[in-house]
Amino acid sequence: MGQCGITSSKTVLVFLNLIFWAAAGILCYIGAYVFITYDDYDHFFEDVYTLIPAIVIIAVGTLLFIIGLIGCCATIRESSCGLATFAAILLVVFVTECVVVVLGYIYRAKVEDEVNHSIQKVYNEYSGTSMDAPSRAIDYVQRQLHCCGIHNYSDWRNTRWFKESKNNSVPVSCCQPGITNCTGTLTRPADLYQEGCEALVVKKLKEIMMYVIWAALTFASVQMLGMLCACVVLCRRSHDPAYELLVTTNSYA
Repeated sequence: MGQCGITSSKTVLVFLNLIFWAAAGILCYIGAYVFITYDDYDHFFEDVYTLIPAIVIIAVGTLLFIIGLIGCCATIRESSCGLATFAAILLVVFVTECVVVVLGYIYRAKVEDEVNHSIQKVYNEYSGTSMDAPSRAIDYVQRQLHCCGIHNYSDWRNTRWFKESKNNSVPVSCCQPGITNCTGTLTRPADLYQEGCEALVVKKLKEIMMYVIWAALTFASVQMLGMLCACVVLCRRSHDPAYELLVTTNSYA
C-alpha cells in the first residue's frame, strides 16, 4: 500500500516536472509580452517600477527550467537530497509568485492615476513627425485602440500642435479604417474615432497586469502540488522500511 502511494506520488512529480518546463516557456512569453507592450505605451506610464512583476515572472520562468531538471533527476534517482532541494526551491518560487501577485494588484491599482497624470503632457508634446517618440506613441495608440484624443477628438483643439498647424484637423491616425480621403478635418467628425484614448489605455494596461497576476496564481498552485508530492515521497522513504529495502535491492541489481 505504501509502495503504491510512493509510486503514485513519483508519477505525479515526473508529470509536474514536464509541466514546469512548459510553464517556464509560458511565463517567459508573458513577461516578454508585458515588456513589449509596455514599450508601446511607456509614454503614457512613467512609473518604471510597474515592470517589476514582469521582470520577476521572467526570472521565475527561467528558474523553472532548472527546477524541472533537478526534479526529474531527483525523482528518477530517488535522491533524498535532490528531492529536498527540489521542494525547497519550489517553496522559494511559490513565495516569489505570491509576491508577484501582490505587486501586480498594487501596480494595477496605480495604472489609472499614472495615465491621468501623464497623458495630457504626451499629447502636448505631439509634433506630427515620425522622428518624434511621443508622436509615434500617440499615432500608434490611436490606430491600435481605435481612439482619438484624451476623452474624445475635440481634445486636440487644446494641444500645441493643433494651434500651431491652424488647419482645423486632428492627426490622420484618428481616421476610422475604410474611410477614403480622410484628412482628419474636424468638419467631418463622423470620419474620426469617437472614443477617447485615456480610458482605453488604462483598460489595456490593467489587462496586461491581470495576465501576469493570473499566470502567477496558476503556476503557484501547480508548484504547491509539486511541493506536496516531493514531501510525500521524502516522508514515505524515511518511514517505510519496505521502500528502503526495495531501493537498496534495486541499487545492487
